[in-house]
Amino acid sequence: MARFHVADASQYLAITGWGIDDVKLAKKALVFVGQDCKKFSISPVNYEFEVHAMSAEKLPFVLPAVFTIGPKVTPAITDPPAKGIQEMEQQLLLYAKLIAPLHNSDTKVHDLVKGVIEGETRVLAAELTMEEIFKGTKTFKKQVFERVQLELNQFGLIIYNANVKQLVDVPGHEYFSYLGQKTQQDAANQAKVDVAEAKMKGEVGAKERDGLTRQNAAKVDAETKVLSVRQQGQGLKEEAKVKAEVKVFENAREAEVAAAMADLKMKKAGWDKQAKVAEVEAAKAVAIREAELQMEVERKNALRQTEKLKAEQLSKATVQYETGVQDSNALLYSRQKAAEAALFEQMRAAEARKAQADAQFFEQKMSEDAKLYAKQKEAESLALVGKAKTEYVASMLQALGGNYHALRDYLMIDGGMYAEMARINAGAVNGMQPKISIWSNGEGAGGSEAAAGNALQQVAGVYKMLPPLLSTVHEQTGMLPPAWIGTLPKDKAAAN
Repeated sequence: MARFHVADASQYLAITGWGIDDVKLAKKALVFVGQDCKKFSISPVNYEFEVHAMSAEKLPFVLPAVFTIGPKVTPAITDPPAKGIQEMEQQLLLYAKLIAPLHNSDTKVHDLVKGVIEGETRVLAAELTMEEIFKGTKTFKKQVFERVQLELNQFGLIIYNANVKQLVDVPGHEYFSYLGQKTQQDAANQAKVDVAEAKMKGEVGAKERDGLTRQNAAKVDAETKVLSVRQQGQGLKEEAKVKAEVKVFENAREAEVAAAMADLKMKKAGWDKQAKVAEVEAAKAVAIREAELQMEVERKNALRQTEKLKAEQLSKATVQYETGVQDSNALLYSRQKAAEAALFEQMRAAEARKAQADAQFFEQKMSEDAKLYAKQKEAESLALVGKAKTEYVASMLQALGGNYHALRDYLMIDGGMYAEMARINAGAVNGMQPKISIWSNGEGAGGSEAAAGNALQQVAGVYKMLPPLLSTVHEQTGMLPPAWIGTLPKDKAAAN
C-alpha cells in the first residue's frame, strides 16, 4: 500500500526507510509501507542577535546584527550547470539531515545559529583593536560574514543577507560615548582655531596684496621686454624647425615609396614562384595518381594470383602440415624426455655438490669456532692474570703506606733484577784482564797532620808519588817520562 505526498512550493519531502540507502529528497513521491516521509521548509529565516565581544585591548562592546539564513536552493552562477545542481542537492541533503528535524523547535535552530555567529565574531574581534573595528566597519562585516558562512557550510546553510548595525557600548564601559564627546570637542576647538586663523589671514593678506601689486607691476614691465625679445628668437627657431621637419618628412616619404616598390617586386617574384611551383605540383600529382592507380591494379592481380595458388596448394599443404605436426610432436616428446632426464641428473649432481659444500662449510665453521673459543679463553686468562697482578700491586702499595719507591725496590729485588744486573756486568768485564795499581805517599793520618806544618814534607810527599805514577803510565801506555822529570828503574825499562 502506498500514499502519494506532495510538498508545497517552499517545502521538500525527506523520505527514508525500505529501499532507500540514506535519505531521498523530492517535491512529490509515492511513500510505501516501511518508509517514512517528513516535510521540511526551505524558506530563509531572520535571526537578530546582540553579540557581546571584546577587542584586542580587552575593551567590551555589543555588535547588533541581523542575519537572513536558509538552505541553498539555487546553484552557484560560476559553477557548471551539472556541478552546481549536484552541489546544491548535497547541501540540501545535509540541511535535511542536521537542521530540518529541529524546525519543530525554533529555539534550537536559533541557538545553533547564534552560537556560530557569536563564536566567530568574538574570535575575529579579539584579533583587532577597537580603532580597527570602528574605522573598518565594512571590512569587519565582510570578515564576519565569510567566517560565519564557512561554519554554516557544514549544516547546508547559506547567508542570504547580513546587516551589522552600529557598535554599542556595554553598560559601565562608555568607550564610544567618550569617543564621540572627544570628536565633538576636537571639532569645536578646531573651529575656534579656524576663526582665529581667518582673522589673521585677512589682516595680513591686505598688507601683502598692496605690496604684491607694486611688485607685480614692476615685474610685468620687465617681463614684457624680455618676452618680446624671446618671442622674436622663438619665431626664428620655429621657422628653422618647420623647414627641417618638412625636409625630414619628404625624405621619409621617398624612403617609404622605395620600400613599397621593393616590397611589390618581392611579392610579384613570390607569386610567380608559387604559380610555377603549383604547375609542377599539379603535373607531379597527376603522375603520382597514375602510379597509385597502376599499383592498385597490380595489387589486385597479385591478390587474384595468390588466391588461385592458395586454392591449388591448400590440399597439399594441409597433408604436409599434418604429417609434419605429427613428426614434430614425436621429436618434441623424445627431446622433452631426454631433457627431463638430463635435468634430473643435473639436479642430483647439484644436490650432491650442495651437500658436500655444506659439509665443508660446517667443518670449517667448527674449526673457526674452536680457534675463536681458544683465543677467547686465552684473552680471558690474560685478563685474569693482569687483574691479579693489579690487585697484588695495589695491596703491596697499600701495605707499604703508599710509598712508590719502596714498592719499586721490592719488585726489583723480588724479580731478581739486581742479580741479573750483576751477572750481566760480570759477563761484560770478564776477559778484559785490567791492570790496577794502588799507590799513595806512604803516610797515614798522623803523617798528614805533621805535614800540615812543614812545607818540605809536602814537597817530599809529591816526589814520593811520582815514581809509582810514572810506572803506572808506562805500564798502561808504554810511554817513558822525559829526562828532566826522572827515569824509571833499569830493570823495569828492560822488562818492557
